[in-house]
Amino acid sequence: MEITASMVKELRERTGAGMMDCKRALVETEGDFDKAVIFLREKGLAAASKRAGRETAEGVVDSYIHMGGRIGVLIEVNCETDFVAKTDQFRTLARDLAMQVAASKPLYVSRDEVPDDVIEGERQIYRSQALNEGKPEKIADKIVEGRLEKFYQEVCLLDQPFIREPEKSVEELIRETIGLLGENITVRRFARFERGESL
Repeated sequence: MEITASMVKELRERTGAGMMDCKRALVETEGDFDKAVIFLREKGLAAASKRAGRETAEGVVDSYIHMGGRIGVLIEVNCETDFVAKTDQFRTLARDLAMQVAASKPLYVSRDEVPDDVIEGERQIYRSQALNEGKPEKIADKIVEGRLEKFYQEVCLLDQPFIREPEKSVEELIRETIGLLGENITVRRFARFERGESL
């Protein structure tokens, strides 16, 4: 099947992937658009880790207001170029992340941001709980690590299950979008406000 320039353009508009990547995907899938999108996503996921170190200075600050003004979120999501920042896929990701923060109340973007004293405090609590439950010391250490993982899933945005597809984490969602758009994407910061919340 002949792959035309208009087919490549349409796939690029649908996915935001590069022209050559779109052409290659259409060639590999014999012009099947749905398979080409899957091909680009699979190829992109493998390449996402290679992009992780690239600088992200463009992007958007997005907002989400929920429940008639009861909860509000501001979030900064960054990418490498202004072109990608303007794509529907990137804007949708930013909006989904803002909704995630509104719904799931993370305290930090990633594990790296959790202060050491907070982690140590949680470790001590979980260890005491395990020992008070009568667990042997060797098993208590494993229990502590398991509960610490659950703690990260509660308080770190990237570790949380994505609200729209709980079988994947927010970090996996971002990696999929990196694969689709071909640029590194990072969440820089967020702020969540809830009316009447104690200071």
